[in-house]
Formats: sequence, C-alpha cells, structure tokens
Amino acid sequence: MTQTTSETAPAPATGGGAAPGRRPRPHRAWAVAATTFLTLIGAAAFASLPGLLIDPLHSEFGWSRGMIGLAVSVNLALYGLTAPFAAALMDRFGIRKVVVCALLTIALGAALTVSMTQVWQLIMCWGVLVGLGSGSMALAFAATVTNRWFVARRGLVTGILTAAGAAGQLVFLPLLSWITENHGWRPAATAVACAAVAVVPFVWLLLRDHPADVGLAPYGAADFVPKPPPVTGAAGRALRALRQASGTGTFWLLAGAFAICGASTNGLVKTHFVPAAHDHGMPVTAAASLLAVVGAFDIVGTVASGWFTDRLSPRRLLAVYYGLRGISLMFLPMLLADSVHPPMVLFIVFYGLDWVATVPPTITLCREHFGEDSAIVFGWVLAAHQVGAALVAYLGGVARDAFGTYDPVWYTSGALCALAALMSLVVRRAPVAAPAAVAVGV
Repeated sequence: MTQTTSETAPAPATGGGAAPGRRPRPHRAWAVAATTFLTLIGAAAFASLPGLLIDPLHSEFGWSRGMIGLAVSVNLALYGLTAPFAAALMDRFGIRKVVVCALLTIALGAALTVSMTQVWQLIMCWGVLVGLGSGSMALAFAATVTNRWFVARRGLVTGILTAAGAAGQLVFLPLLSWITENHGWRPAATAVACAAVAVVPFVWLLLRDHPADVGLAPYGAADFVPKPPPVTGAAGRALRALRQASGTGTFWLLAGAFAICGASTNGLVKTHFVPAAHDHGMPVTAAASLLAVVGAFDIVGTVASGWFTDRLSPRRLLAVYYGLRGISLMFLPMLLADSVHPPMVLFIVFYGLDWVATVPPTITLCREHFGEDSAIVFGWVLAAHQVGAALVAYLGGVARDAFGTYDPVWYTSGALCALAALMSLVVRRAPVAAPAAVAVGV
C-alpha cells in the first residue's frame, strides 16, 4: 500500500513521529483509554447504590425486602442480557453515541427514583432504565475500545479497564453510604444521576469510535487501519453463537458455574452484605467500607488469577476458587457482629481476592472450546452470571423477610459454590491450536 500521508506511517501508531530532539506525543489511544476508565469508574457508582437502599426504602415505604430485591434483580438481569448486544450496537451506531445514550438513561432512571411512591416505579427506574444503561457499557464497552484502539499492550489495557469497576467501588461505596446515612437515600440517588451526567462531556469530547477518525493507526500497529463500515448483522451473529454453543455440554457447565459465581458475588454479597451486617448492629458506613476493601483486593486477585491462568489448568483453578469461596461464605454468619473484628477483616481480604478471580480462567475455557466466537459466547456466559445474581438478589430479600435473618442464604450459597467447583472439574479438556495460545493476553 502506498503511503501518501504521514498518517499511514507506522511511527504514529505508537506515539512516535516527533521531530528529532522533541519528546514524542502520547498516542491518542491513551486518552481514549483514560476516558473509558473514567466512565467505568462512574458506572461503578450506579452499581454500588442498590445494596445501600434496601433498609432505607423498607423503613420509609414499608416495602418488603423481597420487592426491593426484585428491582435489584431486574437491574442485574438486564445488565447481563444487554451485554451480548451492546457490542452490536456499538458496531452499528458507534461507541460514543451508545455510551452517551447509556449514561443519560442511567441519569434519568436514578433521578426519577427521587420522586417515586410505588415499588413498581423502583422496578422501572432502577431495574429497567439503570439496568439497560449500565448493561450497554461495562465489559462490552471496554472490550470494544481495547480491540479498536490497541494492538500492543492489549492485555495491560484490558486489565486496567477491568479494574476500573473495582476502583470505582472503592471510591463510591463509602461516599454513597455516608450520604445515605447522614442525608438520606434521595441525595445519594441524585449523586448517582449527577455522576452519570458529569461523565457525558468527557465521553463526547475525548472519545472517538475508531483511530481512523483522527487519522491514526491503532497503538502498536504497523499500518493504518481504515474504519470498518457499520455492521448490521452482529446481533444475528450473537444469537447464532448462542444457538451453536448451547448444543454443547461445556457451555452449560460454564454458564451454570458462572451463574453461581454471580449469585454468590453481585447477587448476594454486593446486594445483601450491608443490610445483613446492619442487622447485627454494624453501622452502614462501616459495612460499606468493608465492601470497598473487597474492591481493592479484587484488583489484586484478578491480576494474580490471570497470571495463574497462563500457567495452570483453568478447570482446576475454577474448582479451587469456587471451593474456597463456598467455605468462606459458610463461615460468614459466625463473623457478623456489631463492629469490625480481625476475623471479619480476614474474610473481606480473602473474599476480595476471590471475587472476580473466576473471570480469566472462564474466558480461557471459552476461547479453548469456542474459537472465533469465544468472545460472544463469553457474553452469554456473563449473561448467565447476571441472571444468577438477579435471582439471589430477589430470593435473598425474600428469605430475609421469611426467616428474619440472612443465615440460610449464606449457607445455601456456600453449598452452591461447592456445586460450581464440581461443574468446573467436569468441563472436558479441549485441544488448543498453537497459534491460539498467543491470544491469552489479548
């Protein structure tokens, strides 16, 4: 290909091309990655609030914890079910437009909850609107940005963007819990709406759909890559991939285990840990701060799990992760008290290391078994994760209403984690072609 302009030269792809003696300018891809990171941190605020609303809404409106949990479950289910199609929307309409619409949808849903008086309004606003908006970003958003803007450093950028959710949880959980405890739940919901709107200008001004939009090659690419035309059949491909994968036992084992993963993390701990600790007399702010610490160790655990996945059997890693998680949940009812004790801190650290450690080995198994469709198949496995989370978010509240305690929920989730460990071991080994192994960090 004849290079007629400096835009097609290899040097600009990695931020080079500066005059001799002048420091090279950073590639635009890093600004796009930073904007994505900021957006995902803001998205963590939207996911952090539901667990803090259960007790305040129950006290003010008399709604059962089961009905409040239903709104959270709708949110989690739509988050997962939207994910496989979010990438298709971005291919069709562009990343920037989809993310801006998602942020405004989240802001609308959060703002409308301030004036609600009926539980169905909570389900529509927080469940449907915020669920659809947040599901249109998250993993699909991060994966699309990484694939389009980076050739080199993809593994690093993917890890950083994945960690954004944990970092956002670390920032927003203590803040939102303090607002809720000192000023009520309405200012906290308003803060979430404002956070969503505040990110919109950054997305619109700094985010671009493709490096070709600014005349650059992707970071690390040797050649200029033209912007592909809008893809109209991506949603159909997602459905075809689901139909083909669902004919295999491996898919159902992975999806079932990942559903239990979602049930024992987002559905259970993220939603019900704060009200359960409050049942035992622990202040809401202290309980929320413990969840924030989970987010901090989540980052460490995810990076370490990726390192282990490159070197050990992903099936066995999943079995170990699920088994250890189940044991920790079995011990949790004995650790809950009116204040934070060292054994509880140890549980939080241990559980945090295991929180999303299951993601790298699950992605690897999808890649080994489903090849080119592995990313789409993982999207559907992630949807199962969120459906599992949604069920436990609802059933956990129902159990609390029925038994007056969360203890049966902790014990049941621990037993389910043992089942997930067995399901992971049953997944058969798949022969992997030599070139595929290179893509582990992509």
